[in-house]
Amino acid sequence: MERKHCKPAFERADPARRETVLQTGIDEFSALGFENANINVIAKKAGISIGLMYKYFETKEDLFILCLEEAISELHRVIGEVLESDDKILVRAEKLIRTIQEAAEPNSRYVKLYNEITKMSDEKNVRYYADRIESVSYEAYTGFLARAKADGDIRPDCDERLFAFFFDSLLMTLQFSYTCDYYKERFTVYCGEDILEDNEKVVRELLKFLESAFTFSREDVKKLEN
Repeated sequence: MERKHCKPAFERADPARRETVLQTGIDEFSALGFENANINVIAKKAGISIGLMYKYFETKEDLFILCLEEAISELHRVIGEVLESDDKILVRAEKLIRTIQEAAEPNSRYVKLYNEITKMSDEKNVRYYADRIESVSYEAYTGFLARAKADGDIRPDCDERLFAFFFDSLLMTLQFSYTCDYYKERFTVYCGEDILEDNEKVVRELLKFLESAFTFSREDVKKLEN
């Protein structure tokens, strides 16, 4: 049976207090990293005593894991809302790109939190949560690519698992380019200083790139082979 990462006292706490503790934890862990975040500071900023914090959680890592669970739930929600539609593949791709752009600032904490998984002391937890996060996008993307392939909306010779990996890698890099300082700098080096202010250009050019990848026909492949 999987161990709970909070004590019964936290489960019984007022929902508003639970939300405050979790959001404060997400702020601290994403801003300072797992190692540097201080559970005493988190307790103070959340408006509770350190004694009460330890009535809620056994360790700082338990609090981190619960914050991570909150971030994973948000990832499920954002991807699910877009991919559960019946839109054509490029329409859904456009919605995902725009969602990444629009949610860049509020979701930057979650992106930074994901990067802290490797700092956890338990290797099993590292693998478990890395798998959980990647499984969200993997299952969503392979599913909608398989449907698009069956419907004839994308090239028939694609391997949907590899295409899902390439697609996710593009979107993940784009997400980092709006939320992480190093990737923001990289974005401007490649695309110019004003690229972060020109969302429409990013959408337009990335859709061109995706369309050329998704819709290359079998006949075109044969022509290249010959």
